[in-house]
Amino acid sequence: MTATLVHSPGLGNDVVAHLDAQIASARRLLSAVLRQGQAIRAREVDEVMARLADIQAEMGRRAALEGARTTILTTAGAALGIPPHTVTIESLADLLAPADASAALARSAELRGLLAEVVREHAINRVLMRQELAFLDHLMRELGAEPDTGYGALAGGAAAHAAARGPQASFRTLDLQA
Repeated sequence: MTATLVHSPGLGNDVVAHLDAQIASARRLLSAVLRQGQAIRAREVDEVMARLADIQAEMGRRAALEGARTTILTTAGAALGIPPHTVTIESLADLLAPADASAALARSAELRGLLAEVVREHAINRVLMRQELAFLDHLMRELGAEPDTGYGALAGGAAAHAAARGPQASFRTLDLQA
C-alpha cells in the first residue's frame, strides 16, 4: 500500500530557493579556490592567504545553509514517512509540483557538478602547496646544511650526517655575475 503524496507548493519554493542559495555559495567557493590556485602558481603568499580567508568565510556561510537543509529534509521525511537522513532529491521531488520537481532536480545536478569541481580544484591546490613547501624545505636544508630528515637521516645528528656525506659543495643561491 503506497501513501498518496500531496504536492506542497511552499515546500517546492523552499527547496528551489535553498538549492539556489547552495549553488550561489558553491560558485563563490569555486571562485575562491580557483583564485587561490592562481596565487599558488604565482607564488603570491598574501593572495593565497586572502583566498584562504575567503574560503573559510564561505564555509561558514555554508554551515548556516545546512540548518535550512536539515529543516527541508525533516519536513520531507515526515511527509514521506522515512527518516530525514534517507531523503534523496528524487524522493523529495515526489513531494513537489512537476515544475518545482524539475527545477529542483536540475539545480541539484548543477550543485553536485559545482561541488565536484571545488573538490577537484582544492585537491590540485593541496598538491601545489605540498610541492612548494617541499621545495622550500629542501632549499632551507641546503642553505643551512641541515640533514634531510625526510629521507632517513643517519643517527648521531647533523655532524654525523655531514661527515658521512663528505665535503659540502658550495651553492650560490643568487648569482649576480654575468
